Amino acid sequence: MTAPIERQPLHTLPVLIEQLGQRLAALPALSAPGAVLTYGQMAAECSRYARWAVSQGLRGGDTVALLMPSGVHYMPLWLGLTRAGVCVALLNTQLRGEVLAHCIRIVAPRLVIVGSELSDAVPGVRPLLDTSVAWWAFGSGSQDLPRVDLAAAGLPTAPVSADEIALPSLEERALFIYTSGTTGLPKAANVSHYRIMQWSHWFAGMMDTQPGDRMYDCLPLYHSVGGIVATGATLVGGGTVVLRERFSAGNFWRDVVEERCTLFQYIGELCRYLIGTDPGPQELAHHLRLCCGNGMRGEVWEKFQTRFRIPQILEYYASTEGNFSLYNCEGKPGAIGRIPPFLKHRMPVEIVRFDLEAEIPTRNAVGLCVACEPNEAGEAIGKLQSAQSQHLGRFEGYADEAATAKKILRNVFATGDAWYRTGDLMRRDEQGFFYFVDRVGDTFRWKGENVSAAEVAGVIAACPGVNDAAVYGVQVADADGRAGMAALVVGPEFDLQAFRDFLTARLPEYARPVFVRIVSAMEMTGTFKLRKHTLMAEGYDPSVVGGLYLEDRTTRAYVPLDADRHRLIQAGMMKL
Repeated sequence: MTAPIERQPLHTLPVLIEQLGQRLAALPALSAPGAVLTYGQMAAECSRYARWAVSQGLRGGDTVALLMPSGVHYMPLWLGLTRAGVCVALLNTQLRGEVLAHCIRIVAPRLVIVGSELSDAVPGVRPLLDTSVAWWAFGSGSQDLPRVDLAAAGLPTAPVSADEIALPSLEERALFIYTSGTTGLPKAANVSHYRIMQWSHWFAGMMDTQPGDRMYDCLPLYHSVGGIVATGATLVGGGTVVLRERFSAGNFWRDVVEERCTLFQYIGELCRYLIGTDPGPQELAHHLRLCCGNGMRGEVWEKFQTRFRIPQILEYYASTEGNFSLYNCEGKPGAIGRIPPFLKHRMPVEIVRFDLEAEIPTRNAVGLCVACEPNEAGEAIGKLQSAQSQHLGRFEGYADEAATAKKILRNVFATGDAWYRTGDLMRRDEQGFFYFVDRVGDTFRWKGENVSAAEVAGVIAACPGVNDAAVYGVQVADADGRAGMAALVVGPEFDLQAFRDFLTARLPEYARPVFVRIVSAMEMTGTFKLRKHTLMAEGYDPSVVGGLYLEDRTTRAYVPLDADRHRLIQAGMMKL
């Protein structure tokens, strides 16, 4: 599926959509509650928005920022703009104020398009930006802004010729897609037309998408998984993308059944939420043939596949800016992928030993990195191709050149070589299967031992009464490393002593959380990643947050963490 891409340097996704619009004109391409776009209608919208871009004086290399909720018009809008050579920055719809202003500022757009449903964000961000930035609205409800949908409505829908608007090449940047900002302000990752074509066709081949397929996509369209992988792979195969603005565990199976979906693009947390629902008749009435996604924990995988009778799960590992991907085609629970022998020379991936305290790879006596042994955890890295004309293995970086430089590890196994740093700790078994361990910074040392926050959270999630959990390390006075802390969302049946007994039977002492915090809900990113940096910053000070408990090793119980105990901990007078 991907082999022909490089042979046609001007064949981008908007061009392909135009061709599909002629070939599959009457077939449904995008579907959302109350709205359906056929392939013909989608191609027509793309043509109108390309012509609108030119009418506004936008040229190749210009940037437009897009803040718009999921719906059938989202993708045609950015596809049309990219057909005109414009780069589109896909803004996170949850952001407001200074963080949103930061995301807009770092890509220096000529104009910003805001969905009318999100017009409340404009007053709080517009004064923070350069006054030269033009503002447009999509849809009714933003009375003080001109409407892009109305301005484009009267433009021709015929395919755009290369003579009318020059074709962008695969090498050119098409999108800015932002990192989730789980550990600081988001970064804008460069995404070329080639990358979009590669993602779309690779996943189309992996899922074997066909015209009869219907993909259930409830992930954000501003992110690479929900906005390109799920959509592009389905459209390339001639199928239909069933869009939902948000995930609902209670309505999921009814929705999937009524929409006759055959594919589901998941994030691991969604599958865990579904396992937590009460059984119902519709959960076995579906027509799903494959679920594709990442982050499916091993303990969730088998329960999810067995209970809901899912024929195939395609787990993979990838990141928006990363230079390699891993795929678990064999369906081995818990594994994120394996590189088959015939591809190893084309996809050099290694796991190197890692210093958890310094948060950098370990170097040997001559200054080179050391590859991990089987089942030894370290940071996963992907080799960067020396010839920048080669797309495979290339790191396209961020809008911020300094952020790009931080992701490149040099002089790794030989002087002069360069590798992309994933920031993810993994291990690889004797059969070559990769397993995700944790994010760099999430794994911490306590009492001389390495503690994986992800693995501890996986154990905690199985405890009765625990609805959600986040595990992280916190600094403690006069102690080496960081003490484990767990923030829990619990149900009425939760029992703190039963919780400790559960953990004692399943975790070594050093891995058990020293602190427990009961919270009403978890703060999540739009792609269902925990914002743990907020929890870490709040710490375990009872004058700042409530619901705190400390494990008392003497009484073998979690006891309330009051001001007196906190003072003793801070003074280094309480043994933890």
